[in-house]
Amino acid sequence: MKKKPGYGPNIEQSNFIANGLCLSRLLPAMKKGRCIQRAIAGIVVLLAVSLAAAIGQQPVQAHSDGIGIHGTVFNAFHKCVDGAVVRLDQEGVPGAVETRTNATCAFSFSALQIGSYRLSAEKTGLRSRTASVNASFAGEQKSIDLVLEDMPQDSGIAHPDSSAASSPVTQAMEFADRPNFTVAGVTDWTAVGGHGSDSTLRTSEALTRETLTLKPERPEHSGTEAGGAAEASKSSVRAAAKEHLLAGELDEKKGDPLAAVREFEQAVHLDPSEVNYFEWGSELLLHRAVWQAQQVFQRGAEAYPKSARMLTGLGTALFAGARYDEAAQQICAASDLNPASTEPYIFMGKIEIAAPDPLVCIEPKLARFADQQPGKAQANYLYAMAILKSQEQKADAQAVQHAETLLTRALQIDGKCSEAYLQLGILSASRRDFQKAISFYAKAIEANPQMSEAHYRLGVAYDRTGEHDKARQEFQLHDELKRLESEAIDRQRREVKQFLVVLPGQPADPPVH
Repeated sequence: MKKKPGYGPNIEQSNFIANGLCLSRLLPAMKKGRCIQRAIAGIVVLLAVSLAAAIGQQPVQAHSDGIGIHGTVFNAFHKCVDGAVVRLDQEGVPGAVETRTNATCAFSFSALQIGSYRLSAEKTGLRSRTASVNASFAGEQKSIDLVLEDMPQDSGIAHPDSSAASSPVTQAMEFADRPNFTVAGVTDWTAVGGHGSDSTLRTSEALTRETLTLKPERPEHSGTEAGGAAEASKSSVRAAAKEHLLAGELDEKKGDPLAAVREFEQAVHLDPSEVNYFEWGSELLLHRAVWQAQQVFQRGAEAYPKSARMLTGLGTALFAGARYDEAAQQICAASDLNPASTEPYIFMGKIEIAAPDPLVCIEPKLARFADQQPGKAQANYLYAMAILKSQEQKADAQAVQHAETLLTRALQIDGKCSEAYLQLGILSASRRDFQKAISFYAKAIEANPQMSEAHYRLGVAYDRTGEHDKARQEFQLHDELKRLESEAIDRQRREVKQFLVVLPGQPADPPVH
């Protein structure tokens, strides 16, 4: 969808214009002495410079559709923060606009145009992670709460957005008494803990949901089996831990994730089994406590190094924190534990597609997947995508041909593999064979009419061949599908509360939600 220009000057620009008009009306009544003339000239120049500066500081254009982004800024204890600087960047537009939270800690941006935005806040010693906001239809109003994080120098924890931040995986978690964090409350979805583009965030959310469905390969318990009274005591403790686990599952279903995560934590302290570690880590990850989920999964992987799903969960948490290489290493290791298991390959294929750069260990693992399961369409497709990802900088004709063969094989196995049709269309378009590309895009849409990217690329191909009416129709379908996708994702995100986490030495003051 093309972006429309804004209408008219903003309030600050209007004030400068009004001042200029008032000055012009006063000029005839003024004396025309040389000093006065010089003063007037200086004022006019000042007004002109100020107007130009005001215009230059407004990269986010106003729009008559009346889209608004507003919300409140809190600290980690859910205390509202006034006077915080809130920054709004629009994707594809240089610069940003800023405002400050008022006495009620609220901020607002109005009269925005349709598009994608990045929102963040900061105050001395505090800053939020960046939230991605998609405004997709006229009149849409977005409510986003930002959480400022205070990372004291003596806490031993660097801010996750800092390039100097050390990996939470390398910071061993002390479980002797309590973990080095406390889940103090919940808040609405703000993208806290999410990094990268909205595409990678969506992939992270999808992988999180899939992580919750992973099953243990076999039951594992902590410690060694013993007989007599010792074993009876252990059985009693495990039974108590099981009750906490069941209570946590019930709390989550009832919509009380704060109670659920505390039950899962208690289950681990009573019985640090593979199941209990995995449930605790998954609950933290589901509610976007990404860095804490990494710590729990890491501790679980140390205790159960042969648990493929624990390594997969750790990889998913690392991916959610934009630690792509580390995520790939963990999931590749999970695939080595049981090379016949499908799940790790699916996870690594998805993170390879979404990551900004090729991930070194993944392509050979997906080659093994395709070799072991040549009759599986997804194995051929994911291996093909890994090959193409490695060819983005400098393409090798033979490697690209190999990927094309794998995509064709995937379609021979499953004629409804819409993603394979889409990629073959992209390859054809790259060779300027637009008629062939049109055929592949059309088949992708036939297999999956909701594939918005296929509609967009089909529109581009039609435009290249001079079929402009068809192109316009496909672009309209693309825009409508993207709008519906964004609405569905926003609804889904609003349904999942995010945890507010308190660091060591900070008092917990949980909010009421």
